[in-house]
Amino acid sequence: MVVLKDVTPAEHAGHVANPGEVHASLADFPHIHPLIVHFPIMLLMIAAVMQFVNILFRKKELNWAVTIMVLVGFVTAYASSYWSHPHTSGLSAHAELVLEQHDKYADYTVYLAGIGLVAQLLSVLVFKGKRWSIAIAAVILIGAGYAVSMAGHYGAQLVHIEGVGPQGKFLEQHH
Repeated sequence: MVVLKDVTPAEHAGHVANPGEVHASLADFPHIHPLIVHFPIMLLMIAAVMQFVNILFRKKELNWAVTIMVLVGFVTAYASSYWSHPHTSGLSAHAELVLEQHDKYADYTVYLAGIGLVAQLLSVLVFKGKRWSIAIAAVILIGAGYAVSMAGHYGAQLVHIEGVGPQGKFLEQHH
């Protein structure tokens, strides 16, 4: 059982209410990863559902919308996994295990999103929306959607249960 403690005033030292400074700048965040990673989570999951539905409807516009979502989802998954992934230090053994799972599913997400993007482009440009090509892309994108949801689950576990990341805790600082 996880017991949450109350936040002490010391943990919020320096956080004085100021309506003129409510909006934090990018420099105020300990790391940019959480600001990027939510794009592939949302886009790849929605694209997978839309492509699955498009097996029935075979709409050209829906196919193109999925293609754009998968393209942006793949690029942001790659960016959040390889360009903006934070380095950690001082993690507990359990948090290390959770991080390994998070990274494994993040890698699966990038690979499946890349393969899904190729399948989607082939479906749109070469096979002109044939039902079987839409279905193949849908299956791959459902895999990418599952992988990104698992990476998100482990990422949330790292933040909200293991305490990795909030206010820079357990993150290596490189200036």
